[in-house]
Amino acid sequence: MNNRRNFLKSAGLATAAIGLGIPQMAFSPKKADSLFKISLAEWSLNKQLFAGKMDHLDFPLLTKKAGIDAVEYVNQFFKDKAKDMAYLKEMKIRADGEGVRSVLIMCDGEGMLGAATPEERTQTVENHKKWVEAAKFLGCHSIRVNAYSSIPWSTSEQDYKSSSDLASAGLHELCEFADDFDINVLIENHGGFSSNGKWLAEMIAKADHPRAGTLPDFGNFRIAAVDGKNVSYDSYRGVDEMMPRAKGVSLKPTVWDDQGNEHPLDYPKMMKLVLAHDFHEYVGIEHGEEGREWESIKEIRIELEEVRRLLEA
Repeated sequence: MNNRRNFLKSAGLATAAIGLGIPQMAFSPKKADSLFKISLAEWSLNKQLFAGKMDHLDFPLLTKKAGIDAVEYVNQFFKDKAKDMAYLKEMKIRADGEGVRSVLIMCDGEGMLGAATPEERTQTVENHKKWVEAAKFLGCHSIRVNAYSSIPWSTSEQDYKSSSDLASAGLHELCEFADDFDINVLIENHGGFSSNGKWLAEMIAKADHPRAGTLPDFGNFRIAAVDGKNVSYDSYRGVDEMMPRAKGVSLKPTVWDDQGNEHPLDYPKMMKLVLAHDFHEYVGIEHGEEGREWESIKEIRIELEEVRRLLEA
């Protein structure tokens, strides 16, 4: 990390966007978070939470102690509490008391938006409604859902199209409900077809609803494993394709190329790409090294703050 920081200081950021066609940008000095803000995704602490070493209700307090003032919840850690108003009130009290913003809820395990039949898709929408309502109560701007479909990933052009048709239909239906609550529905690249940036951007457009958006995850462009080898999509290209409809981004410190290889994240290159889309919202850290979760979270926060300072200079 120190080596990277020294490189940034000596070399600057002028070449960060080479090869991607990202325009060079000039920024006026403003408050510290004028270019982008920093949040923490609860999944970063998943091992501590699953092991009972950390209480979900303490998430905002511990996040504030780590120097971050915004949180992204994961429904798995309060799965049976979506309609428990006393519990949700306690969550809100604790976050507000620490001056911590509740940004979104990441929702898993509630069915496939791209299920095969309209009845199954409607049931998936029903399953997500409680999380839309909880997000509204907590003051979040969005929920994050998955674009899984009944069609498994393949290289077939027909499967590519059919999976998009199914997922977009379910997404549109959920957005119709969320619109009444002023809540966005974001799709994250999360494996399979959704980790193809072009597929996901096209699917969002096909959903044809202003509440439908994306949550690009820098490190989630691994599509599948075939015969023991990774099939992946270039992270920088995928993020670029998803950013026009992005209402948040998730930072992991590794990225993928088109050949199934994983690499360390080039922080300035990626953040210049994100900012080139006039995005100035939350960059959610989603990483925690086992046994030193908070230390690794703080390291990434410091790295992001350094890149932000250099871009503002």
